[in-house]
Amino acid sequence: MGGGFTSLALAGLLEKDGFLKNQLVAADGQTAWQSPLQPKQPHFAAKAKHVIFLFMYGGPSHVDTFDYKPELYPLDGKTIDVKTFGRGGHKKQGRVVGPKWHFNQYGQCGKHVSSLYPHLAQHVDDIAFLHSMTADSPIHGSAMLMMNSGHLLSGRPSLGSWVNYGLGTMNQDLPGYVVMLDKTGGPISGAKNWTSGYMPASYQGTVFRPRGTPILDLKNARDLSREEQRTWLDHLNHFNQSHLADRVDNTNLSARIASYELAFKMQTTAPEAVDIENEADHVKQLYGIDQERTEDFGKKCLLARRLVERGVRFIQIYSGGSHNDDNWDAHGDLEKNHNYHAGNTDKPIAGLIQDLKDRGLLDETLIVWGGEFGRQPTAEYAAGTGRDHNSYGFTMWMAGGGVKGGVSIGETDELGSAAVKDRFHVKHLHATILHQLGLDPNHLTYFYAGLDQRLVGVEGADPIQALI
Repeated sequence: MGGGFTSLALAGLLEKDGFLKNQLVAADGQTAWQSPLQPKQPHFAAKAKHVIFLFMYGGPSHVDTFDYKPELYPLDGKTIDVKTFGRGGHKKQGRVVGPKWHFNQYGQCGKHVSSLYPHLAQHVDDIAFLHSMTADSPIHGSAMLMMNSGHLLSGRPSLGSWVNYGLGTMNQDLPGYVVMLDKTGGPISGAKNWTSGYMPASYQGTVFRPRGTPILDLKNARDLSREEQRTWLDHLNHFNQSHLADRVDNTNLSARIASYELAFKMQTTAPEAVDIENEADHVKQLYGIDQERTEDFGKKCLLARRLVERGVRFIQIYSGGSHNDDNWDAHGDLEKNHNYHAGNTDKPIAGLIQDLKDRGLLDETLIVWGGEFGRQPTAEYAAGTGRDHNSYGFTMWMAGGGVKGGVSIGETDELGSAAVKDRFHVKHLHATILHQLGLDPNHLTYFYAGLDQRLVGVEGADPIQALI
């Protein structure tokens, strides 16, 4: 009896670590691999079922977009005493770069929005702005990992992986976690930003392309019939399952078996999901797909809506590629940089909000917008209009998914250099996202390295109640 209790404890630990095999019998009697992304019950009633994270890679300037600072305008070009910490290191003085765009008030809430976002400004009554975000690093690589995984070092599961681990998928024929990159390439550190870390590889993000073959190497290259592919795959699974039986902790092999099964299904479902040709013309116009400037990001946003309709849990869309000229990292010419990137994304994002609202999907879809940090009110270089990195205080916003609309929470100082009221950390943002999905951020754990690991850290974090 004592041995039996020991076995139960061991089984519990193995299952907690995602090590136990899970098989099912298919309709044809063949043993098939069951994805670990089976639907799971949330901890409590959820406000949201899906998340669309619009990641502005490089760090958009909050004082030039949504955080109105009128006192900065007359200080343009003047050197003042202000403590900053960015790529240029710790400084006590800096040359002020005044805002380059005008702000106007919009909506019933009277929110100030810059002229960079004329389309998005029409939806401020649906948006909750968080002006007091803080992070631990002003350096792109570590800040990206912090925003995506809650930690400065790589190897941790990303936010989307935690969501899929906690809730499973709503559609067994599509990935539960989809990533769409900028047309100029992926962000710094690449796949580390959507990794499953120490969790089984099945929870990692799948990169989708908005045109052509949605997933590389998915197409049937040998023109086999579906029956022939099924037979071939069953034989392959037989050998893989035999190999797996010798090592129940081989999560990479487990994930590979599951990925083969999912890929077989996606050969028919994925092309249909990304086929936007049958969308009505007025819908394409809403996203700006009819204009060269906004076509690329517009297609990604429209695809995100289609994936939400098909049950995908977590979708992340990147604006900004790997090179400085291709992302929001405005160290040199701020006006050229932000005019370009805001102009590419403004109409598509506004279209996404409106389309989800028109279809009754905004209430169950949480949209998150932001970068890995913000920008300083001062310049990094002796000349030019660029701004240095700022992790002391910046803006992010949310819409839909049970979040209040038309509210602004937290404040930075009069220069926008640091959060001074209701300061919130990245982990509080993560806690809020999990909470809206019906997951308790302090009880969503994964046992690894002797600890009950959490996205929000072993010390825990509470959601931002003022947003909910």
